Amino acid sequence: MTFRVVQWTTGNVGKQSVEAIIAHPGLELVGCFAWSPDKVGRDVGELCGVAPTGVAVTSDVEALLGLRPDCVVYNPMWPDVDEMVRILESGSNIVTTAAFITGHSLGAGRRRIIEACERGQSSIFGSGINPGFANLIAIVSASGCDRVDRIVVTETADISGYDSPATELPVGFGRPMDDPELPEMTRSGTAIFEDAVRLLGDALGVEFDEVVCEAEYARTTQDVDLGSWRIAADHVAGIAVSWQGRVGGRTIVDLRVRWRKGQTLDPDWQIRTGYVIEVQGRPTIRTRVDIAPPPDFAWKTLGDFMVLGMIMTALPALNAIPAVVAAPPGIVTYTDIPLPLPRGRVRV
Repeated sequence: MTFRVVQWTTGNVGKQSVEAIIAHPGLELVGCFAWSPDKVGRDVGELCGVAPTGVAVTSDVEALLGLRPDCVVYNPMWPDVDEMVRILESGSNIVTTAAFITGHSLGAGRRRIIEACERGQSSIFGSGINPGFANLIAIVSASGCDRVDRIVVTETADISGYDSPATELPVGFGRPMDDPELPEMTRSGTAIFEDAVRLLGDALGVEFDEVVCEAEYARTTQDVDLGSWRIAADHVAGIAVSWQGRVGGRTIVDLRVRWRKGQTLDPDWQIRTGYVIEVQGRPTIRTRVDIAPPPDFAWKTLGDFMVLGMIMTALPALNAIPAVVAAPPGIVTYTDIPLPLPRGRVRV
């Protein structure tokens, strides 16, 4: 079966999504949306650095939804509830990497999305590398235990080469260390991890009494030049966050991230970029996920290397398309659909 797909946006993740859609024998790219006027009318393949596809980029939402795609691959930087509702109530399913797993972090927007799914008889699934893929590894690991005491997922990354102020400034990078608004900025900017905590709680069959966010910060001792923006000396250049799901005061799920920018951090957090997924129980199962390039991967800068992370963000959502199209209407997660399979990804 071939699924008709519309690509929504052509940013860093969207470009990798387009390439993966084109390469997959079971997916047909029938349309592409972009906000920018300078992209409208251009061939989506050329825009994304691959061969021409014959599909022109448009900003005409009605025209795209009129194509009746089986699925919209929704890859903007942040979710737009109005936009998502419009797509879902048209009858098109969504797979997304735009800070969406269960929808709890969207507040009242979650109910609107559920109602749109009911009207359109459509489904929405969110993933990414973390939250998303890392949580799936945790679920699979926990299935090998006869007792689970705690799940800890830790992401550590030196993101000095990742130039994305639109996503990093809202989390608190570049703020004064004593800024009273800093904790709330970090909580709000990483709220998608609340979704992931609830996903793991669902997988464990646990209802949390509370989900809390704790954060700590490190300063840079010198100005840090990040390309399109700078972090001034003595301002925040390191952020560590822990989202915890608790029952009876005990933490059952702990999702941690630790990010640094620049080489003049105080305290000087030692970072080995990657993911550690640990299920503490009987037995304790610990998995480390490192990202490495294949032999034919050409890269010169850390920014080039980040393409691998964009691929790992896009593909968990793309590979779920068949299961999401087949799913009943509503918000679906890894606990609701069969294991997404990488069929069609072997190059022969």
